[in-house]
Amino acid sequence: MKIRIDLKILFCMIIFYFTKQIKIYLIVMFFSFLHELGHIIVGIILKKKIEKIEIMPFGLSAVFYTDFDDKHYNIKEILVALAGPISSLFLAIWFNYIELPYITKQEAVYSNLLILFFNLIPLYPLDGGRIIKGIIYTKVGIIQTENIINKISNITMIVLTIISSITVYFYKNIAIFLVCIFLWSIVLQEKNDKTLAILQGK
Repeated sequence: MKIRIDLKILFCMIIFYFTKQIKIYLIVMFFSFLHELGHIIVGIILKKKIEKIEIMPFGLSAVFYTDFDDKHYNIKEILVALAGPISSLFLAIWFNYIELPYITKQEAVYSNLLILFFNLIPLYPLDGGRIIKGIIYTKVGIIQTENIINKISNITMIVLTIISSITVYFYKNIAIFLVCIFLWSIVLQEKNDKTLAILQGK
C-alpha cells in the first residue's frame, strides 16, 4: 500500500489562514478523513485491497485495487462509494446531539453536510460519479460506461465552473475558486491515469 501526500495542501492552508478561514478548513479536513474511513471500512469488509491512500488538499482518498474477475465487483464498487456519503450523513445527525471541544454543533453539522453534498456531485472520481458509473456499468459494457461517465463529468465541470465564477464574483470567496481548481485537477488526473493505463496495456 502506497501513501502519498499532495503538497498543495500546504498552499491551501496558507491561503485559508490569510483569508481567516483556516478553522473551517481544518474542520472540513478532519471530517473528510472520517468520511473516507467509511469507504475504507466497507472496502475491507467486502475484502477489497487498498492500493494507495492520498492526503489531498480537500481530504483523504483511498484507492482500491480493481478486480474485474470478481463477479460482484460492480456491486462492491457502488457499496464502497455509498459508504462515504452515508458516513457523513450519520455524523451530521450524530453531532447535532453531542458537544465537541473546539467545534460547535453548527460547524460539525455544516461541515459533514458540505462533505456529503460535495461528494455526491455527479463527477468521476467523486462518490457521486462512482455511484453513477456503477449503475451504468450494470446496463452497458465498460467502454460505453467510460464514454458516458466522461461526458457527464465534463458537463458537470463546465456547469460548476460557471456557477463558481458567478459566486466568486458576487461573494468574493476564494474557497469556492480553490475547490473548482481542485475538481478540475482530479478530473484531469483521472484522465491522465486512464491514458497511461491504456498505453501500458492495463
